[in-house]
Amino acid sequence: MAQLARSDPNSVAGRRNGKSAEAFRTISEVADELEIPQHVLRFWESKFSQVKPLKRGGGRRYYRPEDIVLLHNIRTLLYQEGYTIKGVQKLLREGQVSRAEADGAADGDGAGSLDDAQRQEIRAIIDELTELKKLLAD
Repeated sequence: MAQLARSDPNSVAGRRNGKSAEAFRTISEVADELEIPQHVLRFWESKFSQVKPLKRGGGRRYYRPEDIVLLHNIRTLLYQEGYTIKGVQKLLREGQVSRAEADGAADGDGAGSLDDAQRQEIRAIIDELTELKKLLAD
């Protein structure tokens, strides 16, 4: 299975705003940490039933540390590993991605997993296609 990002609670992002590693985070804090817009987090809530932030009065969302780990893993699978939303949903359903990955990686031999050599080859192909696109645009 692909290596997943691990949320380090002691990292700078994990202790942003002077909060402890166990403190709940607002949607804006999580969006900043993941470097994605807030509306993407709200969209992911509609697509991934496992993403369930606490909602307080007025609908304010508060994310637990394990929610943030799950969101890091979803982000990695979608943006870095190239999975589709349906692919990530399947991994979550099958239990290959959990809310709190112990070592930051989901173990398993499920379809869609790539080794480092395959990822490098795909990255090289993407880079080549990007260069070709630039040439065609000129």
